[in-house]
Amino acid sequence: MSALADLDRHRQTDMDAIDAGMQALGRAAKAAAAVLATKPSEAKAAGLRAAAAALRDARATILEANARDLAAAQDKGLTAAFLDRLTIGDKGVAGMAAGLEAVADFPDPVGAVMAEWERPNGLKIARVRVPLGVIGIIYESRPNVTADAGGLCVKAGNAAILRGGSESVHSSRAIADCLRAGLADAGLPIDAVQLVPTTDRAAVGALLRMSDYVDVIVPRGGRSLIERVQQESRIPVFAHLDGLCHTYIHEGADPEMARAIAVNAKMRRTGICGATETLLVDRAVAAQVLPPILDDLAGLGCELRGDEPTQALDPRVRPAMPEDWDTEYLDAILAIRQVDGLDAAIAHIERHGSHHTDAIITGDQAAADAFFARVDSGILLHNASTQFADGGEFGMGAEIGISTGKMHARGPVGAEQLTSYKYIVRGSGQTRP
Repeated sequence: MSALADLDRHRQTDMDAIDAGMQALGRAAKAAAAVLATKPSEAKAAGLRAAAAALRDARATILEANARDLAAAQDKGLTAAFLDRLTIGDKGVAGMAAGLEAVADFPDPVGAVMAEWERPNGLKIARVRVPLGVIGIIYESRPNVTADAGGLCVKAGNAAILRGGSESVHSSRAIADCLRAGLADAGLPIDAVQLVPTTDRAAVGALLRMSDYVDVIVPRGGRSLIERVQQESRIPVFAHLDGLCHTYIHEGADPEMARAIAVNAKMRRTGICGATETLLVDRAVAAQVLPPILDDLAGLGCELRGDEPTQALDPRVRPAMPEDWDTEYLDAILAIRQVDGLDAAIAHIERHGSHHTDAIITGDQAAADAFFARVDSGILLHNASTQFADGGEFGMGAEIGISTGKMHARGPVGAEQLTSYKYIVRGSGQTRP
């Protein structure tokens, strides 16, 4: 009993230390946010450009840190898809730096007038964008989120508390150091970007309770992380659920277009949230459209799981299980189902989808319009790959994630979505009767 009690005491001491450390991060972030909110656009842009330069200068350090993370992940036997998400490489460093520069060049949302009008009594009213304050971002294996999230928060005048996954800890620290160096170079408060220093999961719980300091929580990761955040958070959450994305080949699709889009939507990068996980094909054209698509996918190493009619078209298609229609693989695996027209495709998406990103391939504009009107997802595409579900591809420079919720932000969450607004009312002596 005494040994167990001793363990409990040590654990409580650790918990107290984590809580104290997180509270210190919160206080520093709130103070930094108050300063950053008043800084002009030019100063924030200068800080982001300096951070981009610091990333390029620290390329070797970042890649060495990433190699340590990759070696540890390989020792744990993590999947190839996970390792792909964890890998940075020269291209990744260049991409993070270019992303920060793109965000720096993007119009500053803070202070933008969203609407203005004058009342009959002469009062002039304007709705103006303002920072949210302090944003807590919890993410898993992608170390590039450190740069994207930190940069977007700074652009929108917010402070960021970043909690990356334990598997990417060395990479995230190296990247965060560059962001803070850029802030310092521009005379901005360096605590506008802070990385939680511990990988202990208790730090996540502490962050979710910090309603005195944190204004919004943005979780980016698997279902278990999102569910935990939604259950435990005392702070508003921008939810990013599974990327259970669908591509639907309508009977009016051009076969070659459908082939190119379907293969790209699955295989360009299998580990991103915009990758197609289920391919739906109208039964009327499946025998003509599907075989070359299946052949391309199998040739690229994609495991195919389909319903019985699809299995009959290609012996490499394994039987799909019920759970396949509800699985975000994030890997080279695709579920395929034949459907009896637009209504059946929409019904499948509404039953099994995550309201993230869904696409229709068709030359029938009426079918595309019906798909857009009836499918309730954050991003819908017509004749384009679901892999375009990305803030950078939307012209936002970068994104924190894809929000599948409906409150405040939906779809790609860029700098503009990281602002709120206030009303400015100008009078000339009016009093209310």
